[in-house]
Amino acid sequence: MRKILLLILFITSPLFSQVKLISWNVENLGSSKSPSDLLYIVNILKDYDVVALQEVVAGDGGAQAVAKLADELNRKGSKWDYTISDPTSSSAYKTERYAFLWKTSKVKKIGDAWLEKKYHLEIDREPYYCTFDFKGKSFTIVNFHAITKSRQPETEIKYFKFLPEVYPNLNLLFVGDFNCPQSHTVFNPLRKMGFLPVFLNQKTSLKRECNEDICLASEFDNIWYNNSKISVVNSKVVHFYESFKTLKEAREISDHIPIVLEFNLS
Repeated sequence: MRKILLLILFITSPLFSQVKLISWNVENLGSSKSPSDLLYIVNILKDYDVVALQEVVAGDGGAQAVAKLADELNRKGSKWDYTISDPTSSSAYKTERYAFLWKTSKVKKIGDAWLEKKYHLEIDREPYYCTFDFKGKSFTIVNFHAITKSRQPETEIKYFKFLPEVYPNLNLLFVGDFNCPQSHTVFNPLRKMGFLPVFLNQKTSLKRECNEDICLASEFDNIWYNNSKISVVNSKVVHFYESFKTLKEAREISDHIPIVLEFNLS
C-alpha cells in the first residue's frame, strides 16, 4: 500500500506536470460564427492550458468572438484570460488578428503580447508573440498565419531564421498555419539551429469532401520548438470533423483541425 501511495505521489508531483498547448486556425472567427459554433469550439479548447488562434477576423466581430470564447471558457470551471492582437499591418493581402487564451492557474503572462515589428513588411500577417511563465521558466509562442500556398509562403517564412537572433533571450515556439509542409527547405535554417517540427507528414486542412474516408488535404499546421529547451511529452491532432455528418457542416467551424503539444521546459 505504501509503495502504491509513493508511486501516486511521484506521478502527480510537479516533475510530471506539463503545459498543454492547442493551436487552431479557426477560419474567419467573427460574426459569422453562431453561438452554437462558439460553444462547440469552447468544448474543444477547455481541456488545454494555452490556446493560440489564427484567422480571427480583423473587422466584423472578431474581437467580440474571442471575448465570447473566454466568457464561455470561464463557465467551465477554470479561470481564463485572453489577449487579442491589433489587425496585422501588412494589409496588401488580408489583414487579420491573432488571439491567445490561457488558464491563469496554469501559466502566467509576462508583459504585453506584441506583433512582430522588425519584419512586419516582409511578413504579410506578421506573427503575434506572447511570453508565459510556467513554474519559474518562460516560453514565448510565435503565433503565425502564412499567406496561401499559391502566393508562396516560403517567401515570408524565410525570415523566421532571423527571429531567434532578434530575440536571443526568448524560448521561441513557432506555432500556427504555415501553408507549407515541414519538409520544405525553407525550414532548414531553423533545423540547423535546433528547432524541430512536432508533426511529420500530418495533414491538417480539410478537403471539401471525404474520398474513401480520406478527409484531410494538406500538411499546413505545425509547431516548431527548440529541442534543447523543450521536451515533448505528447502530441496529437483533433479530428473534430468526425462528429459531423458531412465536411460541409464541419467546415462551418473551420477548414483546419486543431493541433496539440504537451511539453515540459528543460
